[in-house]
Amino acid sequence: MSYRVLCVEDNLEIGRLLTESLAGAGYACDWVRDGEAALALLDAEAAVRYDLVTLDLMLPGVDGLEVCRQLRRRGSLTPVLMITAKAAIRDVVAGLEIGADDYVTKPFVLPILLARIQALLRRGQRQAGDDDGIVAAPILVCGPLTIDADSHRVHLDGKPIQLTGKEFALLSLFARHPGRSFSRGELLNHVWGEEFDGYDHTVNTHINRLRSKIEADPARPYFIQTVWGVGYRFAEVAEGADAPSASGASGESS
Repeated sequence: MSYRVLCVEDNLEIGRLLTESLAGAGYACDWVRDGEAALALLDAEAAVRYDLVTLDLMLPGVDGLEVCRQLRRRGSLTPVLMITAKAAIRDVVAGLEIGADDYVTKPFVLPILLARIQALLRRGQRQAGDDDGIVAAPILVCGPLTIDADSHRVHLDGKPIQLTGKEFALLSLFARHPGRSFSRGELLNHVWGEEFDGYDHTVNTHINRLRSKIEADPARPYFIQTVWGVGYRFAEVAEGADAPSASGASGESS
């Protein structure tokens, strides 16, 4: 399968390095140098579909955070790998909170960057499968939640819920293993891949975002429960069960 990647990078040297390296790795690659051009190519009606976006944060005009924010508002699940010179945890968390799937700080090591890209693409292909490569049930029903593994669509009380790729992967993993406790390290390995060397806070951020979309009260979550000193587990919800549900609430601390 030939993947298509969009590189959004205003630095000429880095942009050329990325596109040449990705082409050398066998990917089709387009390159733009500002946020407005990126959004035009990523428009929901655009003819070209991208499997992944590498996104610089410090762009002229519309910056990388706003590009990612608008992309997620449109309901796109396209994986986003942010590339930033801002290495502070608060900057990284800001990117993850608005929907980025991973990040690399500048200056980066090219083989590591390519490994991150490969991991995101591979993870996207495996999200519908079980942990051991066994194909999961195409539709999971957890009370008012319906998760379609084939189309990557989620409905809550019959209404569509827009999730990012990582949010969908987390929810699918939890729903396939109700009642099982996962540590943050296990969730990182399952969803981000063993190649990912980010912070456990990455998991917390995504869990909070996911709760804000599926929980009636994210401060007192029903579906995704905190197991203190361990991590998280998903409630054992019978099909047709009357569980509290609502979308659009605010997130909570983990």
